[in-house]
Amino acid sequence: MQLIRWGAPGAERPGVIIDGVRRDCSAHVADWTPSFLRDGGLDRLRALLAAPTPLPAVPDGARWGACIPRPGKMVCIGLNYIDHATEIGAKTPREPIVFLKGTNCVVGPYDDVLIPRGSAKTDYEVELGIVIGRDARYLDDVASAEAHIAGYCVVHDVSERAFQVERGGQWTKGKSCDTFAPTGPWLATRDEIPDVRTLALTCEVNGRRRQAGTTASMIFDPSVLVHYLSQFMTLEAGDLIATGTPAGVGMAMAPPQFLAAGDVVTLSVEHLGTQRQVLRPA
Repeated sequence: MQLIRWGAPGAERPGVIIDGVRRDCSAHVADWTPSFLRDGGLDRLRALLAAPTPLPAVPDGARWGACIPRPGKMVCIGLNYIDHATEIGAKTPREPIVFLKGTNCVVGPYDDVLIPRGSAKTDYEVELGIVIGRDARYLDDVASAEAHIAGYCVVHDVSERAFQVERGGQWTKGKSCDTFAPTGPWLATRDEIPDVRTLALTCEVNGRRRQAGTTASMIFDPSVLVHYLSQFMTLEAGDLIATGTPAGVGMAMAPPQFLAAGDVVTLSVEHLGTQRQVLRPA
């Protein structure tokens, strides 16, 4: 299934994509909440979609919201692609590098991204997102982790590099500016993805390719990450994990090339759709 949310910011409704058409589920489901995910909501949704009565179409032109409500937490993994670690001169991590991103960042996949006041180094990062479907705490092994994943989505982990590395070495404040995590366009349930370890990722700025990679270059794959994180924190249904970015970020170019007002960023992950954002001043 491909789960979406649509409507004005703060008033999004749940929906699904069926044969390329957005359909409204709001008469049957309030939203893709943590309780929906952990209490068998996906199974009930499958039964609803199997019924002969069609769901109404989402109005033409309706805004695409983030494919999940604001998560309880957003956990990010740094330097999780071999080529990205190499391009910035970092050693390959022996364990996942973990940081948190403010959930105020989560916006729709086609919403504007706001360049923070005082920013000169706003950067792009296309990433595979994991949405947790069942609470995960002290999982016994990697093999058990997949059952705790509801599905996957595109995440744009926008970063302000000066805030991130030049203002006291604190990553969170360079990652948590408003609009810094466009999410969606849809959440694909696990059965929609043939192999999450072979997905192509791309990012273009003003029509020019900057990033082109594959999840095969991940150092720690999704199941490893879910198992690992569960040893340090309870991953709750609805939480979002951003799994790292491949090579090609602006800070690693010679000279570095950061985003400016008016730039257009287009990102995609195979089977998970495409995002498009225009950069605006905050």
